[in-house]
Amino acid sequence: MLIGAASRQLRTGDVDVWLTSLKDVGPAQQLACQQLLSEPERARWQRFLVPDARLQYLVTRALVRTTLSKYADVPSTAWAFETNDHGRPHVSPRHGVSDIHFNLSNTRGLVVCAVSRNDEIGIDVETIARDIDVDAVAPTVFAPEELADFRRAASEHRIERFFSYWTLKEAYIKARGMGLSLPLDGFWFELDDPSPVLHVSDRCPDAPERWRFYRCAPTAGHRMAIATVAPMGDEPSIRSNWVAPV
Repeated sequence: MLIGAASRQLRTGDVDVWLTSLKDVGPAQQLACQQLLSEPERARWQRFLVPDARLQYLVTRALVRTTLSKYADVPSTAWAFETNDHGRPHVSPRHGVSDIHFNLSNTRGLVVCAVSRNDEIGIDVETIARDIDVDAVAPTVFAPEELADFRRAASEHRIERFFSYWTLKEAYIKARGMGLSLPLDGFWFELDDPSPVLHVSDRCPDAPERWRFYRCAPTAGHRMAIATVAPMGDEPSIRSNWVAPV
């Protein structure tokens, strides 16, 4: 369930989600964010030519640094990160905080950071106000079962259905930490139950019963999905927090 502000203590299985609205990040905040970047992050930030993408990257890097420092005695500027073989970032082992895991997502207007004691955590956020032909894109990203359900939806509901599937699939892929080595049509979701239900084929081996999925609309123009694992019968708490990046 979604509840209010999170404490800095995080129980095993729970997920804290930290959200920053980019419209609230003015020049002073942007300057403060820049001070937190590592040299490689600063170099990458400077290579962004599109202002919106440039701001998203800056705030994302600042948010993950300040957020992680809520859970461990490490200065925001000191965090070091590494990636696995599929490019998923994680906290460097040198910090000695192997039980703190995070996942990030950003889109036009919004940046989010999910934190968990569990390393299988994934989050995705998307703006629904974007120039996209969902009828053309759906066959390229959905499994046949999802595509059939999407096409049965009335035209006025297709945008909502599309982003429900899209965010869930992205969150699951990110939680698995295997990138697009997981075939998009090798797993699919049912949306009719109160909670999304995962199905997998032999091309995407997994135990669906261990997963929990959550969907919400953090703003009227955004849709978000979270993927995490928990023992059967256990319902993790998903705690949402709106913050400034610094």
